[in-house]
Amino acid sequence: MDFDLFVIGGGSAGVRCARIAAGHGARVAVAEARFWGGTCVNVGCVPKKFLVMAAEYGGGFADAAGFGWQTEVTGHDWAALIAAKDKEVGRLTGIYHRLLTQAGATIFDGYARFKDAHAVEVNGQIVSAERIVIATGGRPTGLDIPGAELAIVSDDALALGARPGRIAVVGSGYIAVEFAGIFAGLGAETHLIYRQPLPLRGFDDDMRAGLAEALEANGVALHPAVVPVKIERRGDAKALSLSDGRVLEVDEVFFATGRAPNVAGLNLAAAGVALGAKGEVLVNERYETSVPHIYALGDVTDQFNLTPVATAQGHALADTLFGGRPRGVSLDNIPTAVFSIPPIATVGLTEAEAVARGEARIFLTKFTPMRHALSGRARKTLMKLVVDARTDRVLGAHMLGEDAPEIIQGLAVAITAGATKADFDRTIGIHPTAAEEFVTLRTQTRLVGGAAGAP
Repeated sequence: MDFDLFVIGGGSAGVRCARIAAGHGARVAVAEARFWGGTCVNVGCVPKKFLVMAAEYGGGFADAAGFGWQTEVTGHDWAALIAAKDKEVGRLTGIYHRLLTQAGATIFDGYARFKDAHAVEVNGQIVSAERIVIATGGRPTGLDIPGAELAIVSDDALALGARPGRIAVVGSGYIAVEFAGIFAGLGAETHLIYRQPLPLRGFDDDMRAGLAEALEANGVALHPAVVPVKIERRGDAKALSLSDGRVLEVDEVFFATGRAPNVAGLNLAAAGVALGAKGEVLVNERYETSVPHIYALGDVTDQFNLTPVATAQGHALADTLFGGRPRGVSLDNIPTAVFSIPPIATVGLTEAEAVARGEARIFLTKFTPMRHALSGRARKTLMKLVVDARTDRVLGAHMLGEDAPEIIQGLAVAITAGATKADFDRTIGIHPTAAEEFVTLRTQTRLVGGAAGAP
């Protein structure tokens, strides 16, 4: 074989797997057809967070008056923001490429396709490998409605030549609520359309309700419990018809309605790799596909589509195959954040998930952050602990508010380690901070599930 390991995809999972495997002494090759660093670095978390930061500055300028600052804001330069974002993304992409080269991996800039179970074709060259990893990530998807070709998706939104004055964002997941905050914060008339009663399906209901309030407070027009019907051109504008009969006239319609595994053109049938109903590559707990020496990692498996999960899986597989240290990655208690404005961060079980397991004690607080006592901004912070009533173990921590991702990352360590509510209670807080609220929540809000939920 030409290589011990051939990795298809130069994103978070693929680069980590290839780099660690090469460090263990394996002969490694990596192919990437679009951009090194994958979705996260180029058209995902990294550039999106830069835009979130830019949007937050607008509110920050307004808040400064409450602290005695006299400021004059004359507008926002979208082109300058996109240029700065592109420059930093280019720098990070180069780092990913260099990491692989320095590790001794062979680089292929091209699209790899399976020829058989042990060979791929890339740039007209057929290359064989003992083991092959599929780490091609996902791609944004839209809706199948008349005029769908007039809409944009997240990749397009990060490369617009000008900020739209009016935009309709369709969806209510991570991407939808984050971009709604971005465009509203940068001054666009922003509509958020979703079929659920509240945004962020799957998150804790208290956080979902709190986010809906925050979005409206930030000027986002919410359209819950409706779906788009069609898009039509109306001069230079686009008319989005909704299922309740309303028509929104906007400059852009943005589909943030989900992502699909990126498997087109891989010729997986030639290798005998099986796919699931949504086109995802099926794997077992060892990341093996239906062909045992072919593996799949990250979003292409459509299991837990977060960059740190993909990176951890890549590292674990490399250690297992070439490092003499077989291991996996637990999908329990994975912390996550939504960079809405303000952000949500969470780790562990929601209240609904805890109730399904038994009786749970709920501790909930909602307050005005210290900063906004002077700024006057109508913004609330929401914090919640979900505790097992029988064992006192903290099953989940949830927060909506400024710095939520930074705070929850620390709590994730405690919850992963099995901390109890008593452990939280005997921890001294740092004052004055929002974070200290998590260790001063003494009054139980409610008891749910089990006997508490019985009629």
